[in-house]
Formats: sequence, structure tokens, C-alpha cells
Amino acid sequence: MLARVDLVAAGGERVAVVGENGRGKTTLLRVLAGQLPADRGEVRCAGSVGVADQQIPLGPAATVGALIDLELAGVRRALADLERAGEALAEDVPGAEDAYAEALAEVEALDAWDADRRVEVSLAALNAVADRDRPLGTLSVGQRHRVRLACLLGAGHQVLLLDEPTNHLDASGLDHLTERLRAFPGVVVLVSHDRALLADVATSVLDLDPSSDGRPRVYGGGYAGYVSGRTAERARWEAAHAEQVAERERLADDLTAARNRLRDSWRPGKGHGRHTRATRAPGLVRAVHRRQEELAAHVVEVPVPPGRFAMPELPALDGVELLRAEGVTVAGRFARPVDLVVSSGDRVVVAGPNGSGKSSLLAVLAGALPPTTGRVARARSARIGWLRQESDLPARRTAGSLYEERLARAGVDGPALTELGLLDRHDADRPVGELSVGARRRVDLALVLAGQPHVVLLDEPTNHLSVALVDELATALATTPAAVVVASHDRWFGFRDDKDGPVAAGRRVVTVS
Repeated sequence: MLARVDLVAAGGERVAVVGENGRGKTTLLRVLAGQLPADRGEVRCAGSVGVADQQIPLGPAATVGALIDLELAGVRRALADLERAGEALAEDVPGAEDAYAEALAEVEALDAWDADRRVEVSLAALNAVADRDRPLGTLSVGQRHRVRLACLLGAGHQVLLLDEPTNHLDASGLDHLTERLRAFPGVVVLVSHDRALLADVATSVLDLDPSSDGRPRVYGGGYAGYVSGRTAERARWEAAHAEQVAERERLADDLTAARNRLRDSWRPGKGHGRHTRATRAPGLVRAVHRRQEELAAHVVEVPVPPGRFAMPELPALDGVELLRAEGVTVAGRFARPVDLVVSSGDRVVVAGPNGSGKSSLLAVLAGALPPTTGRVARARSARIGWLRQESDLPARRTAGSLYEERLARAGVDGPALTELGLLDRHDADRPVGELSVGARRRVDLALVLAGQPHVVLLDEPTNHLSVALVDELATALATTPAAVVVASHDRWFGFRDDKDGPVAAGRRVVTVS
């Protein structure tokens, strides 16, 4: 799962860990945190470590205050140690002066006196519940994670290990997290699919995805350095593989030619004597054997590079209103009426905090959810593709059969599933229920694209996808003639307002609440 990783980081460095699902990103964080022993190698870490993983360490009956106390246990212990050392110093206990100096150094390293205030600031900035008597069981999963993240940002750890910390954060929470991480004096090791956070925060990137020699790569220069370095590495890999394959094909052609010469010379034309065959045959046989040995000795040592995402050409309907929503609301989801017109080439971002109704609006536009008020008109000739936030694929069907069925239903000629660069042939032939979460998300995306939609509705499209794939998807979305409507907390797709985002140029923002 995880092998041959070398990583060194000093105070002020923020290391982003990227890679496909199953490459071992979370496993690496667990090894660094001391929660999982390494089979080989060693981990050395100086100072206290704060971990934000996907599991809350307390049950539903515990309170917000108990979670805060648990996450600030190191701070509480350091302050208690200092108080005891102070009492011993006042009583002139032998060795008390050294003990007090050591305890004071620990408190200062954690900035323990200000920890509770920092937590309160982060609770407010992350829109987290600050009522310490509130049972955790009454909070949503997102609310619990925001409380825990606020504690970690305030605890004064020397090392922070963060696994997808942007999950459940809205725009203001993302801004606060970015600010705190950039100002953090210790070491941050960060697993995230949020490219905007990586671009704003990371000083280096550890890439666990396959490489030409099978070793993980560390790229300096922040996220931009990673992108350029990975692109150059990929180009070298593809060129080296192509060169070795071409050489093997040349040797195979030489062997075929030698065999043909042997066959033709073994049957000389009329007018040639039998001695001709006897003279030529040994030399030709030796040539065939030599070519066979050369071909056998030539091994393609460079592995096949992983496929790139190749989005099919999506159609446009120029001069046609593909979608028109007028005064749309959904009771219990979003109350403020939404008006929206979508035409080919449009880039629309659906924005709003958690629970504001973004997914519901996409469902209304897709025709899967009737609006409480208002109406939605769809062009009769327009095909609409909807990538839901959650997958509901039949577990026993293969991805390949589902894809072929979707092509047939849409009545279009499209590329083969493996040509999209989303799944290899092995995964395409496996039952969907055996695939990883990330692979199933790729199948969902492939099925949407198979219909060659004029309008693409994307609900949190970056969930469970690798950073590399999302970059490739973003590039494709920036140039497709189809209309794109995106609901995402990923700022690369939504909140970011510069040339790097896929929908920044000419985008429109629709806010639901």
C-alpha cells in the first residue's frame, strides 16, 4: 500500500500529500502520528502532534466541552505541570528549579496560556458550535469536525497532521483555515483534494502516485512547482516508455525479416542449385538466432504510464436556452427564489454554505426534484447530464457494461470507457461493488459523459478524485462548448476568482439560501 517514502520537514514547512485513492495517504498520516507501526524504516518527530483524521474520538453522549478538553489535554497537562513545579520551587524542593524551567519551556512552546482563546476564535471563524454543554450526538458530522479542527488550530502543537480538513467548511471557514496554516510556525502534513488550499498553503508536495521508478516524488516550489514538476516527469516517463517500446518493435521486425529471408532462401528460385540452399542456410539460421537473442535481451523496463483523462467532445446548441429556472424554491431546502438561464458555453457556480440547498437546486434543474414554487423549462433537444454527490450504481454490474448501456440509450457514438483515461481495463471489467470509492466516482463521471450532454450539472465533482484527475477535469471543463453548472466547496471550481480556476472566465454565481 505504502512503500519507500522519505520525508523530512522543519518548522514552517507545509507538506501536501497527494495521490489516487488507495495510495496510502491516510496510512502515511497514521504512521507519522504513531498510530500505526511502519513495517520498515523509522519515524522521528520532535514536539507534540495534533491529528485531524476522519474519526471523532468521543461518542455521541460526550459534550463539546469534553472534546475541547480532550484535544487540549496536552495544554492542560503542561499548565498543571508548571503549577506543580511552581509550588515545588516555592517550597525549595531540591531540583525544583530545573523542573520549573523545563515545565515553563513546554508551556511556552505550546503557548498554553492563550490556547483556549485561540480555540474560541477558531470556533467562531469556522462557524462551529461553542456551547460546551452541547452533546456531540446533537451535532451533524460536519459540526463535530469543525469543533475538532478549531481545537487543533488552537492547541499549539509543533506538528499538525490533517486529513481532508476542508471537508464541511464553507468559504469563511476555508479562509480562516488557510490563514492559520500559513501562519503556523511548526510542521504541517496535509492530505487534501482542495487545490486552492494546496496552492495557498503547501511549500512542498509529496506525490504517492505511480512514477517511472516506483518511488514517491517530493516536489518543491509549492503546488505550482508540483504541477510543473509532475508534468515534466510525466513527459520524460512517456518518452522513455515509447522509446523502449519502439526499440522492441524494431527488434521484432528485424527478427521477422530474418525469418522471412531464411524461408525465402531455403526455397531458391528456378535455375539455382541445391548447393545455394546449403551455403545460405547456416548464415541465415545464425542471423535468426542472433535476432531472437537481441529481442529476448531487450526488456521494456519503464512501466506503462497511467492514462490521462480524455474528455469526449461535448456538443453545443448555439442560440438556444438550454435551461430556464424562474422563481424556483424547494420547501425545507432553500427559500429564496432562484432565477437562472443557461446556454451553451455558460459557466455557472452554485454557491452557499452547507445545507443551503445547492444539491437540491441541481436536482431541480435535472428534473429529479419538483420545485415547491416556480418553474423550470428545458430545451426539448437538450441532453442534461447530472453528476450526483452520492453514487447509486448497481453493485453487481460491471463499469464497462453500464457505460455501453448508457451510450446505447443516448444513441451516440462515443469513445470506449478505457479511452477516457478514468479506469483501466481490469477495473472496467470488475463489478462496481468491488471498486474503491474513488473508482466508483470515476464510473459516475464516465456515465455522465457517455450521454454527451449539452448541460453538465456537477455536484461536488472533486469528491474522491485525485488532484491530478481534478486538474485534468478542470482543464477540460474550461474549454468544453457544453454548459457547466457546478456546486462545490472546492474553491478551484467555485470560490476562486482568478485565471487558475476552471470557471473563473465569464462565470456567473448563483447563491442559494
